[in-house]
Amino acid sequence: MGSTEDLDYPQIIMQYSNGFLISKVMFTACELGVFDLLLESEKPLSSDAIAAHLGTSTIGMKRLLDACVGLKLLAVEVTQEGALYRNKEISNVYLTKSSPKSQYHIMMYYSNTVYLCWQYLADAVREGRNQYERAFGISSKDPFGAMYRSDEEMLKFMAGQNSVWSICGRDVLVAFDLSPFTQIYDLGGGGGALAQECVSLYPNSTVTIYDLPKVVRVAKERFVSPKEHQIAFHEGNFFNDSIPEAELYILSKILHDWDDDKCIQLLAKVYKSCKPGGGVLLVESLLNEDKSGPVETQLYSMNMLVQTEGKERTAAEYSKLLEAAGFGVIQVKRTGKLYDAVLGRK
Repeated sequence: MGSTEDLDYPQIIMQYSNGFLISKVMFTACELGVFDLLLESEKPLSSDAIAAHLGTSTIGMKRLLDACVGLKLLAVEVTQEGALYRNKEISNVYLTKSSPKSQYHIMMYYSNTVYLCWQYLADAVREGRNQYERAFGISSKDPFGAMYRSDEEMLKFMAGQNSVWSICGRDVLVAFDLSPFTQIYDLGGGGGALAQECVSLYPNSTVTIYDLPKVVRVAKERFVSPKEHQIAFHEGNFFNDSIPEAELYILSKILHDWDDDKCIQLLAKVYKSCKPGGGVLLVESLLNEDKSGPVETQLYSMNMLVQTEGKERTAAEYSKLLEAAGFGVIQVKRTGKLYDAVLGRK
């Protein structure tokens, strides 16, 4: 790395300032169906053809396509007939709805929900609380009541979380050998993508998704087939209701939603229900111990401020929560990807 004199500070500041423009271009191309159309097409298409298919203005679509070329999401070939556009492989894999690794749903959730909360980031910093009341005119006292304020919004959130686990689930589930655990509860398992990955990796296991009744209903209707016999459901609120006995409990992106006291309350309930020799697997994005990064996790922590009651934490902070609840023999595995794994044993 060069000296500070080598850095082009104005350019860095402009790049940071343009960050939201970049994401909005990608979100808009997803929302309008640009990548889906180009995947289905057997040949590259002109901007006029794409605009006609998708019902947009020609001038607006041309600028959107060129911006996607600049972001290396599309490729363009200039011919005698004009410019022809096609998807780059990254867009075929991650930005089309039909791909098994599609991130379309999480993109739409960020574009239509998270962005609205982030408009009030300065207020969140001033007040230290989430911004659902300003963004949507609803109470911010129950974050998940706000997140699940309609069936449509809940479905968007569940589909978005499923898309995340389609590319991140395997990394965290192989961080430790979970094969000794055959009876697993996935607390807050939502749409079931992590449970599906778990039974695929560990075919001798059964996973019970424990979530709110309305979440379970949608998961059964939309995401988990009755033929997937290794996956079961348990309806309830794990803060208020009992937690059944199991060998392993998975809490994926759960503790980061809550303050320390509520985390310890939940972990203590899990510890009490956990079979001797069993454990709890935390799946979270870990901060460096000095809080210097990673930047993605720092940004997630800002998102916890505007959307929940929680924050991202270091491995030591999660270990302290586990110890306070009674767990010992705590192991930490950084995956090198977006999410890491912490295993506590009883």
